[in-house]
Amino acid sequence: MFLENKLAVVGLVIIVALAVFSFIGPIFYHTDQVHVNFANENLAPGTGHPLGTDPNGYDELGRLMKGGQSSLEVGFAAAIIATVFGTLWGAIAGYFGGAVDAVMMRVVDSMLAIPALFLALVVVAIFQPSKVWLIVVIAATSWLTTARLIRGEALSLRTRDYVQAMKVMGGGGARAVFRHIAPNAVGTIVVNATFQVADAILTVVSLSYLGLGIQSPDTDWGGMLSNGINYVHQGYWWLIYPPGVAIILVVISINFIGDALRDAFEVRLQRR
Repeated sequence: MFLENKLAVVGLVIIVALAVFSFIGPIFYHTDQVHVNFANENLAPGTGHPLGTDPNGYDELGRLMKGGQSSLEVGFAAAIIATVFGTLWGAIAGYFGGAVDAVMMRVVDSMLAIPALFLALVVVAIFQPSKVWLIVVIAATSWLTTARLIRGEALSLRTRDYVQAMKVMGGGGARAVFRHIAPNAVGTIVVNATFQVADAILTVVSLSYLGLGIQSPDTDWGGMLSNGINYVHQGYWWLIYPPGVAIILVVISINFIGDALRDAFEVRLQRR
């Protein structure tokens, strides 16, 4: 079971700790993350600034909290939207089959032919980057894999006796999708949603690293890492390691949780 997986429990603790650090931390550790203060630029960690300051004079610890808010908000929101939309798309295509399935899955195949990062770069370059746009762009390129997975589940589930009985009793397609197909594919949905979060956070980091992420004075961990790389040869390690470690921790922790959920939902393991 999930709680028997020590790595998953550790991962869950880390995710909760990072969420508390990012969203509750600023309540107790007040910093100005709006106004630039060049008098305090690139200060080493010390009294008053536990993690130093960045080139704009922002407190790095406060910046890490603010960046965590953006990274986690965009990652989880994009993953939820992509999972819900992809689940509905795949369930409808798999249940109805025939021409409906052919048309819907050709749409998925055509979109999968376009590299997701390239599509995201094009859209973000056209529109002003913001949290909302990043969520929309990442969700629009992430639901495709979910749709294909759920479509496969739906093709199998639609032949089950309880679905056939529902059809004989006069149940429609909507009832089949929402009451039978989607609920019985919950294992696949939950596990896929977990990995979607990690992928979404990495996409945010990639876009921000390329300069097309959330714009200043807001920031995210990718943007902080991108700014810190410019000073890597000057010894300003505090601009690189904190956001880098945060990104690694959150992605690895989510993958630990996803692996444990996959094992927990695996029928063969449950029967054992």
